Amino acid sequence: MVATGTITASSILHHISAFISEILAQSELRKRLLSVVYGIVSLSDEIALKPLELAAEALENAIFTDNSSIKSSSLRCAEELLLSLPENACSSFLLSLIYGLNHQNLNSALNLLHLFLSDPSLARSEIAPILFEELFLRHFLPIIHWFHEQRSEILTFFPSNLINNTTEHSIGDESEVFHCTKSLSKLSIDQTLKLKELESNYERVLDKNCRVFAKHFKRVLERKDNGGSIAIPMVKLLDKNEKWNEMEQIAEQKLRTEQLCLPNGRYNPIWIEEEQTLQVDCTNKSKSASPPCVRSQVFGPFNLISEQESSSSSRTFSIFKSTAQDQDDSSEIFSLGSETEFEENDHEKTLFDSGQPKPKNQKLKQTITQSLELDYAMENSRSASPESGEKHITPPKDFVCPITCNIFYDPVTIETGQTYERSAIQEWLDRGNLTCPITGQKLQNTQLPKTNYVLKRLIASWLEENPNFVLDKALDEAESVAVLTSPVSFISQASIDRSMEMRRAITNLCTSEVLEEAETAVLCVERFWLEENVEGDVQHMLLKPSVINGLVEILVNSVDLQVLRAAIFLLSELGFKGDIVIETLTRVESDVNCIVTLFKRGVVEAVLLIYQLGLSSQTLQEMDVVGSLLSVVKKKEEDVNKMRLSHKSAAVLLLRKILGSKEGSPTVVAVLAENAIESILGSLKAKQVEVRIAAVGILLRCIQEDWKCRNIIADKADLALILSSFTKVSNDEQFEIIMFLSELVKLNRTSNEKILRNIKDGSKCSTMHSLLTYLQTAHRDQCPVVAGLLLQLDILVEPLKMSIYREEAMDALISCLRDSDFPTAQISAAETIMSLQGRFNTSGQPLARYFLLERAGLTKNHRKPIGSENISDALGEVELTREEDKATDEWERKMAFVLVNHDFGLLLEPLAKGLKSKCAALFSACFVSATWLSHMLGTLPDTGILEAARIFLLDHFLSIFTMTTDIEGKALALLAINSFVHEPEGLQYLSSDMKNIMRGLKEFRRSTPLAFDMLKVLCEGQDSSTELWSHHELFKVDCSRNGEVLSIAHCKDRIISGHSDGTMKVWSVRGTNLHLLQEIQEHSKGVTSLAVAESEEKLYSGSLDKTIKVWSLGSDIVQCIQAHDVKEQIHNLVVSKSVACFIPHGVGIRVYSWAGESKLLNSSKHVKCLNLMHGKLYCGCHDSSIQEVDLATGTVSYIHSGSRKLLGKANPIHALQVYDEQLFSASTALDGAAVKIRCRSNYGVIGSLSTAMDVRTMAVGSNLTYLGGKGGVVEIWSREKHNKIDTLQIGRNCKVVCMSLNEREDVLVIGTSDGRIQAWEL
Repeated sequence: MVATGTITASSILHHISAFISEILAQSELRKRLLSVVYGIVSLSDEIALKPLELAAEALENAIFTDNSSIKSSSLRCAEELLLSLPENACSSFLLSLIYGLNHQNLNSALNLLHLFLSDPSLARSEIAPILFEELFLRHFLPIIHWFHEQRSEILTFFPSNLINNTTEHSIGDESEVFHCTKSLSKLSIDQTLKLKELESNYERVLDKNCRVFAKHFKRVLERKDNGGSIAIPMVKLLDKNEKWNEMEQIAEQKLRTEQLCLPNGRYNPIWIEEEQTLQVDCTNKSKSASPPCVRSQVFGPFNLISEQESSSSSRTFSIFKSTAQDQDDSSEIFSLGSETEFEENDHEKTLFDSGQPKPKNQKLKQTITQSLELDYAMENSRSASPESGEKHITPPKDFVCPITCNIFYDPVTIETGQTYERSAIQEWLDRGNLTCPITGQKLQNTQLPKTNYVLKRLIASWLEENPNFVLDKALDEAESVAVLTSPVSFISQASIDRSMEMRRAITNLCTSEVLEEAETAVLCVERFWLEENVEGDVQHMLLKPSVINGLVEILVNSVDLQVLRAAIFLLSELGFKGDIVIETLTRVESDVNCIVTLFKRGVVEAVLLIYQLGLSSQTLQEMDVVGSLLSVVKKKEEDVNKMRLSHKSAAVLLLRKILGSKEGSPTVVAVLAENAIESILGSLKAKQVEVRIAAVGILLRCIQEDWKCRNIIADKADLALILSSFTKVSNDEQFEIIMFLSELVKLNRTSNEKILRNIKDGSKCSTMHSLLTYLQTAHRDQCPVVAGLLLQLDILVEPLKMSIYREEAMDALISCLRDSDFPTAQISAAETIMSLQGRFNTSGQPLARYFLLERAGLTKNHRKPIGSENISDALGEVELTREEDKATDEWERKMAFVLVNHDFGLLLEPLAKGLKSKCAALFSACFVSATWLSHMLGTLPDTGILEAARIFLLDHFLSIFTMTTDIEGKALALLAINSFVHEPEGLQYLSSDMKNIMRGLKEFRRSTPLAFDMLKVLCEGQDSSTELWSHHELFKVDCSRNGEVLSIAHCKDRIISGHSDGTMKVWSVRGTNLHLLQEIQEHSKGVTSLAVAESEEKLYSGSLDKTIKVWSLGSDIVQCIQAHDVKEQIHNLVVSKSVACFIPHGVGIRVYSWAGESKLLNSSKHVKCLNLMHGKLYCGCHDSSIQEVDLATGTVSYIHSGSRKLLGKANPIHALQVYDEQLFSASTALDGAAVKIRCRSNYGVIGSLSTAMDVRTMAVGSNLTYLGGKGGVVEIWSREKHNKIDTLQIGRNCKVVCMSLNEREDVLVIGTSDGRIQAWEL
């Protein structure tokens, strides 16, 4: 027989594409279908289920994301994963969805058709019944016709003996109702077996033809571009030579189930509960062949038991009476069987009730006989009465649930192939049964599948064709009666008695005014509840407000701890059953307060009820329950806990809720104070996922509040269950887990790798894949933290191999760093990169900046002389062992190599963009990260990335180095620049800005040895070059009308000069011009000395008018704030916070305290010059001696004892300078060296400057020494090699009186005897 009609490739694609689109659009439908295919795989290969679930997760991410790159990546990962697996129904179904979402309709259709090839029964009944009808069913009309013909032939004949036998007996009169609602068949055993065989053959024929047509449709699709037509295949019916003989198996199944004394020969444990059987003797005969049918009642099944070959006109029936029937009426109809009557039928009773074995053929015959008689009785019970004139209609047995005996309303087919009403099989499972009611097979999955829509549509069609058929009751109502009131269903007569007792207890609880009676009632209800003997209607009674209020009244009045616990237990259990309980309790504030008070007084069971009340975190804080909650957390859990949630778990959930508020810090402090960390760590192993997540939240807050607990948590935390819960929780909870893990890895290298390995291997599922899946859909601000953790895990596994995890993590970091629309994500990405260096202090703060400053040579010792603050004493710098330091260095190299080599230095560009940011946090993090990576490029193998770094970063480093005043910023920039000076291209690039670089290096040389080393590299081969150290005149001002320039000083951007007529002038430098800001006439005689105290923003002036005046420099105008009359002329003034020292007109040194006291020191010497440093006063004397005076003690020590006059000429010390632990003294060149350099520690001479000039003033910098004297000449000498570099000609007929270098040491200001001020720039 040939199928009619043709089908085209476009038609096939249209139907399948519409079907796939519908699945992709409906999340719930998709989940149901996936659960069906998962069930098939889980039964056969649980190992194969994991990659399928991972692929499904990737598909879900692709469906819900708006990012095209993430969507493409997810689909690609899922496709590659599925293609690597063996073909099965689940992989084909998932591939069809993936290709459908990717708009590859042809591949999607081919994979879905493969599902019909591999498992046609699953495809047409569970996955795609609509598609089966649209594509396949119209070709299968011959199969359907064949099935109906075969079925009609089987149902043509009824067994005559059954009809004759049943007509001889009547059962009661018309007032008696006689239903057999548990029978599933009304045919002879031969007909039953033939029908079973026909149904099996029908299924096989459908499967066989499904495969044939699926192959045909695939060929049509594959050839759609080539043209041509393909012949439609033949529909294949049952081959006569094929044999599906299942008669013997069915008979044996009947025999096996009959051994359990089951009605209708079926194994149904619902019907084998302990039953009480009533035996009646039916001797009243009637000619009516069918008993009357009363549709308003539903009865249990009955078994007809007779001896073989009995010709007695009376039969004994086992009748189960409905509980809904009045017992008085039943006594008129039935006569109760006595003990004697049971003994008379001992043989039947033994066969029915005892466990004795029967002969096989006898058992089979009795089973068949009982089945036929019951089925015929059921048919009669369903027939309409003759008086009604209605036609007898019986639904097909496949449309009837074997449990409820009603037509299916919501049919579900479980894994054993049996179909049941959903509510009936669900109740069966809820009672704790894990087997199929019919077959007795153990169920692997107790979650019910979706509705069998094919069967439901067939039933609907049958009901349309038979409009006269009327159900006994509405389906839901009939089910309820059959299940709940039938004595042979779930509740026996003993259950009814217990129900009555339960109802009485509830009544006493609500109405009794005697406390003891109410307390007894509470205990009674609790006992029944624990025994699981509470019916649905009784549960409904318990949920009424009156019962809830009665329980609350018990809480208020009772003092019995057992009763209080029972009442709390019941309220908690009822709270899980219905929201009305919680609504009733929270409606009255006093009820809530009562429960909280009981909890605080030690009734720990109340903690679960408090959790169920859903109180806000603020309310919980106001109720002051934190201490009680911590007591519960620390308390050892009882072995037996009747509550649904353990006390400890509820307490942890409440603590987490409190910590979620802004005022949660006191709670964290309490947790830490109570030493509850280890107890909360135990909750990481809780059965409930939400409890584990709550514990994670608490521990995370504890780490953030007090870093000392990080090591405890890292050592004792069991991460396995947390990691396995990752895919089961919400996005916010997933990120909380990631934050927790990220905090745990902020340890030293050894502990860090241990935690990373625990994270990687702690879950059955791939932690890295879960993190990748989350990263692809995470919020922008969360991506950097996730990417950082994923990157660390990847490097731990494969440090040198590129992987999809590394690629996605790096792309996420770079994308966040570039996205200026999300500044928080930018900062987080930069800080994440900075933390990847792998060094942390004990508080979890990254130490990248600290270690980079150490590498730049800016240690604490270097910072102290320039007054820079320490990086942070609170950083908690830890001493690393040699092994840990080596491991950290190795990790740093691996991480830096990965970061800089990703996509040929792609990370460097966004870092450079961050260096332009005005956001201080972003700039700082990018600056440290860029410095670290640039520095590491100098130690890593050259892969060409250094050139990219030079292009993107070097300009920024140069700008920071030359422009910033921050000493640490200069040091970091210098460390980065140092990576480029050792290559020719780098030196060539630096040559354009060499002037500023050299100037910066010179002024920075005293802060870090790295500057000195770089200076040597840049000056290599040109140390004596005057061009390198060349100076040019910046400006010249003539102040001769004010006499000589006796003193000069720098203060920030201003220059102050003192003149011989007592005038002081304040100047500002604007380009190459000197502008007079202020002229001061406060002194009456020459201003011999100017001293600046920058820390106090004060200027001190000493004059020949015997006064010291103090000036304020804080404003634009220099103002005199103090004047001190010292009674002596002042030469060479030096000051500190407490005293001023100067050379008087005579011998010694005058020390003047700001309080007005003065004393004379070193009175035996004619002092010519002074210098003050760190409380030590250095004196240069007329006899060429040099002394050190301790101002605290007045002790005088000789640095140089002086010498006798040579040829009658004196050799006085005219100038003293102290710089970098070196003492410079200048005099005449009579002994061959005008300037001698001594070490401050041992006073030994370490060098000299062999100048012939008569030196009168001196200025010392980090690289150069300036000497001024007679003849208007300034000589410039190298500090390193002590050779003269250059000479500046100031004038011809003058002498250099004073000199001053600015802070950056690039401008030298000179005052001359002819009244000129002149500046030279380096």
